[in-house]
Amino acid sequence: MSLRIYGKLPSGERLRKIKSSPNYKNGSFQNISKTNAMAEDASFFKTMREFLNKDKNVKPPRKLPFVKTDLKKLQGDTPTIVWFGHSSYFLKINGTTILVDPVFSGNAAPVSCMVRAFDGADEYKTEDFPKIDILVLTHDHYDHLDYKTILKFKGKINKVVCSLGVGSHLEHWGLDKKIIHEPDWWETIELGDLTMTAAPGRHFSGRGIKRGQSLWSSFILKTTTHNLFLGGDSGYDSHFKEIGKKYGPFDLAILESGQYNTSWPHIHMMPEETVQAALDLDTKVLLPVHWGKFTLAMHAWDEPIQRVLKKAKELNVNVAHPKIGEAYELGADLPLEKWWDL
Repeated sequence: MSLRIYGKLPSGERLRKIKSSPNYKNGSFQNISKTNAMAEDASFFKTMREFLNKDKNVKPPRKLPFVKTDLKKLQGDTPTIVWFGHSSYFLKINGTTILVDPVFSGNAAPVSCMVRAFDGADEYKTEDFPKIDILVLTHDHYDHLDYKTILKFKGKINKVVCSLGVGSHLEHWGLDKKIIHEPDWWETIELGDLTMTAAPGRHFSGRGIKRGQSLWSSFILKTTTHNLFLGGDSGYDSHFKEIGKKYGPFDLAILESGQYNTSWPHIHMMPEETVQAALDLDTKVLLPVHWGKFTLAMHAWDEPIQRVLKKAKELNVNVAHPKIGEAYELGADLPLEKWWDL
């Protein structure tokens, strides 16, 4: 656990701020609602049985289609989003470049042979990106905070906005603490002509044995013309309605929709709950993420998007589902190609 890839637990002034947070109790951060990582009826044997009988299509049958967008030439007069699979995406808004939860090392685990990216879902590299004005990190799990990727982006990042406590890992890896902003839930960071407000999720954190030493968050990104919800990992709960009432309506909500299981229903939403969360937030468009790159659960790799679309049709929710790497300009026609039908 002393290897640098695991990061470092908070200490000093950062730890003092953490201990003063209303969300930190009994030695760790807490969710708003009582949240067990595993369901009450879950067991090791049940989970192992599901793992051994997991869907045969947990990985795509062939290379995924993708678009290689020239990120350095995106105009971004209107907010433009490029999704890279799972929860990594790039935003260009009014000339500002924003990168969220980048994982471009080819895997999402502390050991490189584990949790490998799907073929076609790992075509973007650090050199494909322009300078990053704002790096956003929702929490410290390996599929959202990637050590090798962070090292390669060092020197290309102007500011970091991350959940409270995550900065300890970043400083340990050599990032300048002066560029790191770590808001607690409901705190707002002013960043030129845009603001970012940290908001609750229902999840957990930790890169080793000890959990809950840093926070997990979603973020509200507000510009002079648009309002976006950048969701981190979260189980479904009342916080979505609260965020919608306080900060909605939204032009776009980017919400997780994959890596779920009935054995851990409180920390990851089922796809149908993702659609309901979009309604709670009062968003014009839903962009479902947390699928399409890694296998972290037992469902078919494309089941999340299929279930989201079925429920969205029933509830009349607009869903954007661009290809990996495809630039989607907010307000333009929704990308609706069923590119996962391989």
